[in-house]
Amino acid sequence: MSRLQEKDEPRIGVYICHCGTNIAGVVDVGDVAKYAAALPNVVVARDYLYMCSAPAQTMITEDIKEHKLNRVVVASCSPRMHEPTFRKVCDEAGLNPYLFEMANIREHCSWVHSREPEKATEKAKDLVKMAVARTRLLEKLPKKEVGVTIRALVIGAGVSGLRAALDLAQRGFDVYLIEKAPTIGGRTAQLGEVFPTGEVASDILRPMIEAVASNQRIRLFTNSEVEAVEGFIGNFKVKVVVNPRYVTNECDACRKCEKACPVTVPNDFDFGLSQRKAIYLPFEEAMPRTHVIDSRTCTRCGECVEACERKAVDLEEKPMKFEVDVGTIVVATGYDPYEPPEGEYGYKTYDKVITLPQLERLMDENGPTKGQLPLSGTAPKSVVFVSCVGSRQEAGIYKPIKADQQLNRYCSRVCCTAALKSCVEIRKKYPDARVFYLYRDIRTYGKGYEDYYRKASESRVLFLIYRPEEPPSISAGPSGLIVTVRDVLTQNETLVIPTDLVVLNVGMVPRADASDIQAKLKIARSVDGFFQEAHAKLRPVDTPLDGIYLAGTAQGPKDITESSAMGSAAAAKAAIPLARGKVEVEPIVAVVDEELCKGCGRCEEVCEYNAIKVEEVQPLVKVPMLVARVTEAQCKGCGSCVVACPIGAIAMKHFTSKQIQAMITAALGG
Repeated sequence: MSRLQEKDEPRIGVYICHCGTNIAGVVDVGDVAKYAAALPNVVVARDYLYMCSAPAQTMITEDIKEHKLNRVVVASCSPRMHEPTFRKVCDEAGLNPYLFEMANIREHCSWVHSREPEKATEKAKDLVKMAVARTRLLEKLPKKEVGVTIRALVIGAGVSGLRAALDLAQRGFDVYLIEKAPTIGGRTAQLGEVFPTGEVASDILRPMIEAVASNQRIRLFTNSEVEAVEGFIGNFKVKVVVNPRYVTNECDACRKCEKACPVTVPNDFDFGLSQRKAIYLPFEEAMPRTHVIDSRTCTRCGECVEACERKAVDLEEKPMKFEVDVGTIVVATGYDPYEPPEGEYGYKTYDKVITLPQLERLMDENGPTKGQLPLSGTAPKSVVFVSCVGSRQEAGIYKPIKADQQLNRYCSRVCCTAALKSCVEIRKKYPDARVFYLYRDIRTYGKGYEDYYRKASESRVLFLIYRPEEPPSISAGPSGLIVTVRDVLTQNETLVIPTDLVVLNVGMVPRADASDIQAKLKIARSVDGFFQEAHAKLRPVDTPLDGIYLAGTAQGPKDITESSAMGSAAAAKAAIPLARGKVEVEPIVAVVDEELCKGCGRCEEVCEYNAIKVEEVQPLVKVPMLVARVTEAQCKGCGSCVVACPIGAIAMKHFTSKQIQAMITAALGG
């Protein structure tokens, strides 16, 4: 079938979706279809239960061929969800996909006017009328393809980053793996026993780390970070800086340098529960297994240089910078544990108030206390867990400790199961200890996770419910701490619990450097501060910026199982352009009228995607002049440049002024 041309007299098909009862429960879709059929240039108008269904797509395809349609309008849900679906239908039927228009009569109509069905129906008619008016002026846009650099970059070497790098390498692609920390393994390396398998975290990590270290296709850079990113899908240029370790690969981890170092600081790997030197081995099974110098605390005294028999310490080492060309990028930068402000539930006020990550380190056989809870040399008699610390902080209910404190309204999802696992461990290790679990709700989602709640109950962990507006209070007692809580389960009776240890079930928060990463990659973050996926259901690992994908807890709270699965998913998506060797780029881009452009640079300033550059050109009159030029493969069609241009020298393809004006005129009854 020959391609239908946009220059033909418009022959428009309009399709109204019931969306089950999402639309039809409010809007009279049959009436809207009849109204659409009478609009100028509309050849056929239909309504159907689900326009996104296979039968409905077939109906559109057949109508395009039978009625020689050269424009299509679908009035249904958000274009963000199904515009690609209907564009594909048009394309397969021989119609240019950009001769399609979508009217949102669900989010913009039925959902927001659910109690006014008559008015909602009239508004739906107006939205369809506007879409038809714009559709008459749509123009065919050509498909564009660009070549792809067949290499990938993975940022972050925790579980999800390691999984993504390994999957990409196993598919035959070269991978640059960049890790900011001096070792790989991420937060998982700080854990002991993990759920739901009961395995030791180091046993899970070890084979992955060994596989990465031995894979010839993976180039690993620790103590490194991304400095800048330019380009677009298939053609990213990434500047990387490798920060000095001040210790070379000649190091055999003999620890003589540590013994000689006079500087002692809190060990961040143990969340401050132990001490380390300024030159240190991050943890026993670290990879690479070489020491590193903390430049923030090192005094450059040179004692470590003298102590090292292998001459592996180089205090004069400089940062190394290099640039790599890659086709796709996976962001697996992880999370930070919530750090309660001083005074929240007695944190940092009393030394026997700790966080759940700190407890994990104490309970780990390789931790600072070799798996024991040291409480003045005796076994604990009472341990109290407090849930939802740093999560579900609703405004008006939660009372911030600091005036400028960010409220985390989301649930961190894994805290309940992790804490219940620790409750069971404590009861096994210290059978005489009483364990109290103070919670708002228990959310042990996931396969086999409910077993931890059952095991905790069977282990005689005592459960108490507190209301968020009346959180537990912690104070000093005669021989330890006192936890006071109003318990819902005992009809709001106030209970006073003497305890040796309080454990705060802290949630996950975005990495401290998330803003910096966002600025470099030009990707979005959601309200909660985690990186935003393109679509929660249909594109869960994609970002709005093509070629950049999300893995693990960079996108939101997850457990190890989900993080690993998401690493594989991100790798699978990142591999598609690499395997094809070329990608199709969106033709909805900005265009500059160089005869009007004055080269003022305002468009370059507002472009979030670095797609516009002001360049000096040599026109026929031989007088150099400045003009703005668009890298079309990099442009995302946001339109910011069009608004910023003071003389109207920039326009948007597919969203021209005439098209927008036609919609406005239709809305006003024209």
